[in-house]
Amino acid sequence: MKTVIIVQARMTSMRLPGKVLKTVLGKPLLEYQIERLRRMKLADEIVIATTTNDTDQPIVDFCNRLDLPFFRGSEDDVLSRYHGAAVQYKADVVVRVTSDCPVIDSMLSDKAISCFFNPNNNYDYLRLFQYPRGLDTEVFTFKALEESYFEAIEKPEREHVTPFLYKHPERYKVKYMNPSEDYSHHRWTVDTLEDFELVKRIIEELYPIKKQFDFVDILDVLAKNPEWYYINDEVRQKEYGE
Repeated sequence: MKTVIIVQARMTSMRLPGKVLKTVLGKPLLEYQIERLRRMKLADEIVIATTTNDTDQPIVDFCNRLDLPFFRGSEDDVLSRYHGAAVQYKADVVVRVTSDCPVIDSMLSDKAISCFFNPNNNYDYLRLFQYPRGLDTEVFTFKALEESYFEAIEKPEREHVTPFLYKHPERYKVKYMNPSEDYSHHRWTVDTLEDFELVKRIIEELYPIKKQFDFVDILDVLAKNPEWYYINDEVRQKEYGE
């Protein structure tokens, strides 16, 4: 069973264009994410899924610099982009992450894959739930992805990749993996300038002393700097259907 992490990435974000290549300490945010994903033990390959637009050539150049496999597909039909990447790189299981999560926790994502592969579970789809936004990880079978690709009709289902799966629990065995307490009020993804400012402070504080910092380390830093929480607390996440 080949497990492939597919990272969707593009330069034309509506709220913060070019965000994935914005730099902190001289390094693009996407490079921090790739560093962290490369520490995962339960995935076989990392693939960047970008678009065929000329505006995304910088992402292709980034992939070439880091010797990263990539796939170019539709900008709006992200489901087809995922399917194309999964087919090209022969994925049996897909791990979906988005490129706006530079402080993703590799150990936590590995834990999600481990839970997915537990032979007692037999899941079709698993996602982290009630963790801080920015640690988002989804795991699903290629079979489920392919069925979605052929059957999903609604525009949000094509744009957000996985709604077809979790909207049909009668058809797919779905698992929401929760922490011991709800951390979902934390927002460590990068979609706005306010988000970038918070993540920039987190990286500047932790990366020079502990490159492999995890989400508990981030919680500790925020506990010591509680005012940081308010930097992006008014930013509203775009949800399915918007």
